[in-house]
Amino acid sequence: MSSALVPAGIWRKDFSKIEKIVDLPNLIEIQKRSYDKYLQADVAPESREDSGLQGVFKSVFPIRDFNQTASLEFVSYRFERPAYEVNECRERGMTYSAPLKVTVRLVVWDVRDEAGGRSIRDVKEQEVYFGEIPLMTDTGTFIVNGTERVVVSQLHRSPGVFFEHDKGKTHSSGKLLYSARIIPNRGSWLDFEFDPKDIVYVRIDRRRKLPVTVLVRALGLNTEQMLNYFYKTEIVTYEGKSLFKTLEPEVLAMQRAAKDIKHPKTGEILVKKGRKFNQNAIEKLQKAKVTEIPAEPEDVIGRPAAHDIVDPTSGEVILECNQILSEEKLEEIKKHKIPQIPLLFIDNFNVGPYLRNTLLIDKVASMEEAITEIYRRLRPGDPATIETATAFFENLFFNPERYDLSKVGRLKINHKFGFDVPLELTTLRKEDILDTVKYLVNLKDGFGQVDDIDHLGNRRVRAVGELLENQYRIGLVRMERAIKERMSLQEIETLMPHDLINPKPVSAVVKEFFGSSQLSQFMDQTNPLSEVTHKRRLSALGPGGLTRERAGFEVRDVHTTHYGRICPIETPEG
Repeated sequence: MSSALVPAGIWRKDFSKIEKIVDLPNLIEIQKRSYDKYLQADVAPESREDSGLQGVFKSVFPIRDFNQTASLEFVSYRFERPAYEVNECRERGMTYSAPLKVTVRLVVWDVRDEAGGRSIRDVKEQEVYFGEIPLMTDTGTFIVNGTERVVVSQLHRSPGVFFEHDKGKTHSSGKLLYSARIIPNRGSWLDFEFDPKDIVYVRIDRRRKLPVTVLVRALGLNTEQMLNYFYKTEIVTYEGKSLFKTLEPEVLAMQRAAKDIKHPKTGEILVKKGRKFNQNAIEKLQKAKVTEIPAEPEDVIGRPAAHDIVDPTSGEVILECNQILSEEKLEEIKKHKIPQIPLLFIDNFNVGPYLRNTLLIDKVASMEEAITEIYRRLRPGDPATIETATAFFENLFFNPERYDLSKVGRLKINHKFGFDVPLELTTLRKEDILDTVKYLVNLKDGFGQVDDIDHLGNRRVRAVGELLENQYRIGLVRMERAIKERMSLQEIETLMPHDLINPKPVSAVVKEFFGSSQLSQFMDQTNPLSEVTHKRRLSALGPGGLTRERAGFEVRDVHTTHYGRICPIETPEG
C-alpha cells in the first residue's frame, strides 16, 4: 500500500495492487486555468497579455469625449486581499471576492488652432475602486451569498466560416440550397445563400436579403472585375469562317473536343472529336506546342463577354462586358477586324451562371450606390448620406472595436482558404468575403464539401474566464456611455477620474452573471464524484448558445467525434 501527499496536506492512501505509472491528472484544471488566465492576478501589470480582464480594459479604453478635448486612459489594475476567508464567507452568507482597483489617467487637451493641433493641458492619474470580483476557491467553485456555485463551460460554434446546405427541406422539389456563414466572436454575422432560382443573396445580421453583387460592389469591384474574379476567361480568335480558342489547361479540362485536333507538323490526330480533354490529352497538346484549338460556332455563341469589346478606330463599344455574344455581334466583330474576343467560361454544366444572373437582377451600378443601399437595409428610416453610409459600412466588418473574429476564427478562415494571414488580424478582409462567395459558388458546381456543424472540430469550449470576460465587456461598454456623457456635461478641468467613473453597471453585470446566469449553477454536492463531474460538464445552453426549445435532434445526438472526448452517458436531457 503506497501513500502520497496531496497538495492540501492530506495523505492519500492507494489500495491498488498494480503500481501507477502516470499521476492522476488535475481533473478541475479547465476551470482553474481559465480563471487564472482571466484574472492574471499573479502577473506584473506590464507583462500581462491582452486577454481576460486586461484585454477587456484595453479594448474599451481610452474613452474620449465627443469633441476630442479629453480622454480617459487605462493604466493598470490590481486586486486587494479578500475581506473574508472562504469558510467565513460560507458561514456568514457572503460572497468570496476581492476588491478590484484600477489606475486610470485623465488627459485634458488644449485645441489650439483650426487645423486641430493640440497640446496637453493637464494629466491626472488616480486609482479608482471598480467593484468586487468573485474569486475561485482551490476546488474550482465560487462562493456567492454563502452558497457554492459552479460555472459550467459552454460548448458553442467556433468563430470562422461554415458552409452547409438545407438537406432539401426548404424547396418542395428537394433541391439542395447551399449557404455560407461567417461567424465572428463579436460583431455582425454575414450569411450568403442561394435561393431556389439559383440567385446568390447576402444577409447582414439576418436582416432582409440583398443580391450578393451589391456587397461585392461595396467592396470596390466593378462589373468587369467581379466577373473576372469569379469566372475564368477564354480568348476566341478567328480566320475566315473558322473559330479557334486559346489553350487554357484549367478551362479545357471541363470540355470536349469539337473537331479532331491534329499535330501541327506530322498531322497525327492528338485528340479525337467528342473526346474529353483529360490530363493526358492536355499534356500531349502542350508537348506538340499546340496553342489554339478549333471551335464550333455553337461553342462560342450565347457566351457573355469578359470585357468591353471596342472598335480600335472609332472607339465605339460593340459588345459590352457581360453581354451575350450573338451571331450578328460576331459578324460585326469580324467586320471591324478585332483580333481577339475574350469570353467568360460558363457552360451551365461544370460552371453555372449564378453570379452573372445575380448581376442581371441587381440594379446598383456604382460603389457609392451599393454602400448606400446596404445602409438603407440595415438602418431603414435614417437619411442616407454617402459619408454616414461609408463610415457605417467600414465599422461593420473592418473596425477592430466593432468586429472581432478572434484568433480561432482567423485560423479557421486561413485553413479553409489556404491564406497565410497573421492571427493578430481579427477583422475581415476583402479577400475573405470574396473567397467565401467563390467557395459557395464552387460548392453549387460540385467542387468542395459542406461542413458538419456537430463535428467537434467546428465547436469550441468557452470556460469560466471567457464567459465572464464577455459579460464584463458588456458592463464596461454601458459604463463607457455614461462616462462620455459626464465628460461632455461638466467642466472637465475641475474633475478627477473618480468623479467620472461609476462602477455600478460593471458590478451589476458580474453579480447578475454569478447569481442568475444559466451557466452559473448550484453545485451538485451529492458525493465527491458528482462535484468533480459537475465542474467538468459542458453545456450548449447559455448566452450566445442554444435555447432548450430550439435545439433539434441533431444537436442532442452523439457524434462520432465525441468518442474518447465527451461522455455520452453523463449528458442531461440527452
